[in-house]
Amino acid sequence: MSEREVLVGGVNEVVRLGDRVHRPTGPWSPRIHALLEFLAAEGFTGAPRFHGTVDGLEVLDFLPGEVGNYPLSPAAASIPAVESAASLLRAYHDATAGYARTAPRDGWQVPAIEPVEVICHGDYAPYNCVLDGDHVVGMFDFDHARPGPRLWDVAYAVYRWSPLTAPGSADALGSPPEQAARLRLFCDRYGLDAPSRAALLDMVAHRLDTMVAHMRTEAAAGNTAFAGHLAAGHHLQYLGDADYIRAQRPLFEEALTRGFSI
Repeated sequence: MSEREVLVGGVNEVVRLGDRVHRPTGPWSPRIHALLEFLAAEGFTGAPRFHGTVDGLEVLDFLPGEVGNYPLSPAAASIPAVESAASLLRAYHDATAGYARTAPRDGWQVPAIEPVEVICHGDYAPYNCVLDGDHVVGMFDFDHARPGPRLWDVAYAVYRWSPLTAPGSADALGSPPEQAARLRLFCDRYGLDAPSRAALLDMVAHRLDTMVAHMRTEAAAGNTAFAGHLAAGHHLQYLGDADYIRAQRPLFEEALTRGFSI
């Protein structure tokens, strides 16, 4: 019998049994399972495979490696991590682009967003990625996946990986110029085009505002995990970071668009 290990982090209890993890399911889970089965058939190795359900829990691959939990380790905070995170997100988006054209628009935990270009991961951050050394090699927790535009995912990814967080906050890393350099590096590695760069900072701030609204809605509906996040003041950091991004817009925008015709 494999030793039972409860994995820390997230809002759900996830249990590891050997090389598999068992997670709670929701009404949206069939959409996620179909997505994971598609990715496996396409040969995309950066996501866990789906192995059915047991006692109402979904069974997925355990992705070995270091999870980028906060505070970030030197490996998770490194430049190679930023570069490989961007490359993996681009590979995932490219793998799902064809699937997104015919994927159902309903049945996901969160509504689809137009224009649909890919299946967004929805929460692409260090805490939902695994590293081999200082390289990001896998992504998990697709509960917030949905059909939508690439920029929806890229915006939250750069917020977390640059990170575009006000110095002095719990998740801060680097000075504003260093954050700007990491922002540019992520977008270059992803291959973000000029029009998307022009819209990116507004999308990052919008994503943070939307996330706070989602937290409040879930808490009001009785979700104790989100209620706990609000009680801990997590939403204040996100709202403060949105203001910080707006205040630092000239610096970040110059780094993003240097050499591009917008």
